[in-house]
Amino acid sequence: MAEARFCNDQFRCAVCLELLKGPVTIPCGHSYCMSCIKRCWNQEDQKRIYSCPQCRQTFSPRPALNKNTMLAEVVEQLKKTKLSAAVPALFYAGPGDVECDVCTGRKHKAVKSCLVCLNSFCQNHIEQHENLFKGKRHNLIDATGHLQKMICRKHEKLRDIFCCTDQSCICMLCMVDEHKNHEVVSTAAERTEKQKHLGETQRKYQQQIKQRKKKLHELKEAVKNYKRSAQTAVLNSEMIFNQLINSIKRRRSEVTQMIRDQEKNEVSRAEGLMKQLEKEIDQMSLINAKLEQIPQTPDHIHFLQSYLSLPVPPGPPDVPKITERSFDIEKSVTLKSVTRLRQKLEDFCTEEIKKLSSQVRCIQIISPPGHVIKKKLFFASIKQQILEEKQYFPTQRETNYFTEERPSARSALSLGVRAVL
Repeated sequence: MAEARFCNDQFRCAVCLELLKGPVTIPCGHSYCMSCIKRCWNQEDQKRIYSCPQCRQTFSPRPALNKNTMLAEVVEQLKKTKLSAAVPALFYAGPGDVECDVCTGRKHKAVKSCLVCLNSFCQNHIEQHENLFKGKRHNLIDATGHLQKMICRKHEKLRDIFCCTDQSCICMLCMVDEHKNHEVVSTAAERTEKQKHLGETQRKYQQQIKQRKKKLHELKEAVKNYKRSAQTAVLNSEMIFNQLINSIKRRRSEVTQMIRDQEKNEVSRAEGLMKQLEKEIDQMSLINAKLEQIPQTPDHIHFLQSYLSLPVPPGPPDVPKITERSFDIEKSVTLKSVTRLRQKLEDFCTEEIKKLSSQVRCIQIISPPGHVIKKKLFFASIKQQILEEKQYFPTQRETNYFTEERPSARSALSLGVRAVL
């Protein structure tokens, strides 16, 4: 390879880098294409000094250019050698090609197959085959890789007969052996007959393909609309549940405020009584202190005067009775009322979610056997019911491809929660 490349480079023009065309040799000994060196020297006409593009040796006047006949013959022979070396590679069998059965070593690509010899031949060997069997009726076809399938494995003969009884291709020996007394025709005749039905079969296939493409398109649209509608239903249900949560929060705030108001009122009443009792205790403590001092008075008259000036002893404190439930507000409110409310809400939600779950499962893209896909969307009917109840939902355009159901689970859920609360 290195020697061939070296040889080629020796005959390349230093200007265009191609093999020499009309080679000329200038006085310094270098060779160029005649057109290339003329073009270079034409650019130096004004200076009247001409140089070699490789060694830069100058010449004056302009040298005459004559074709180097010997060099031209060598270059022409080199071109033919390269072409003859490249052409055979085009005829070697590659992946997917049918190989010649006669070639040894690297096989050439077959161009014809003989149905009599049961072999495939390259261009060279098919010419030998034609010369050898000239005048004989050998049936040649374009090279095929299915030649072995066309041969009977048992008798190694071409299966050129069609058995109508067993609907299979057989050879001549099979016809007189296993297929004796069967209805047989030539493969060519059977092909002609089968080809009549092929158009109808193809038409049916094309029709089925068209129908399936239509169904595929409808199914894709149904899936797209189902996803869009499901997303709308999710957004709507989230909105309802957010409203439900806000309603529960509002009720929670109301209950909390109610408890706080009651707490404030009762504590205010109790604090008023506490102040009154504290005031009475202070007054009675002063009187009690005087009572402790009176016995210590040595003067009888002063003692009697002090005793007679004492106020009448007060009766029991005028305070309402403290109830037994005054310390039981957390049990009476939280554990009973709110717990009962929570239980009712959970029971109601559980029941309604069960109903909703069974209804959602009825929404199908593909109808079960015996049912027809109805083009009205379940989620749209729910949305309409909620709108009728004056609940706000964002308007969205929907195309319906699904089973029609008209449950009122969400409507009932929102109404029921309001009823419970």
